[in-house]
Amino acid sequence: MSDTLRSNDPYTQPSFSLRNRLLRFIWNIFYQLLFRFSPRPLHEWRSQLLRLFGAKIGRHCHVYPNAKIWAPWNLIMEDYSGMADDVICYSMATIHLGKRVVISQGTYLCSGSHDYESHNFQLYAKPIYVGDQAWICAQSFICPGVTIGEGAVVGARSVVTKDIPAWMVCAGNPCKPLKVRTIQAH
Repeated sequence: MSDTLRSNDPYTQPSFSLRNRLLRFIWNIFYQLLFRFSPRPLHEWRSQLLRLFGAKIGRHCHVYPNAKIWAPWNLIMEDYSGMADDVICYSMATIHLGKRVVISQGTYLCSGSHDYESHNFQLYAKPIYVGDQAWICAQSFICPGVTIGEGAVVGARSVVTKDIPAWMVCAGNPCKPLKVRTIQAH
């Protein structure tokens, strides 16, 4: 469910419900005082704060203190997933990270934008899904509505505008599959 207001005029009216704006205001107070300045090893503390605001956080997740989560109630992180410093999780719609997902520093997960063909530049939100064991490398940009397949690797500074297939190494702007990802045994 999206809290965006439909058929409004974003030039003169808010794009989000009053409830959404109030929750984000309260979350930002908690973020600034209790989340952002918490010591790096206190992953469970930050996970608990996110859960307090409706995030679904699995066991042993690592969210670093300089990760910015816009709306925690739209975040799902399954077991052993991590979100590095300077990640922007613009969670206007659901952002779902599967098990053992790594989101590297500076990545931007963007689940909302504006419809540039709309007469009123209407805001829209579409969920992002990142499959189990995927790795989104540093400073990548993931567009609204994208699915990253299980085990996929998105190379540094890639711009992902379309779904990425499972177990592929992909990179570029726009991001494209380069080769199959293979995991070597020890």
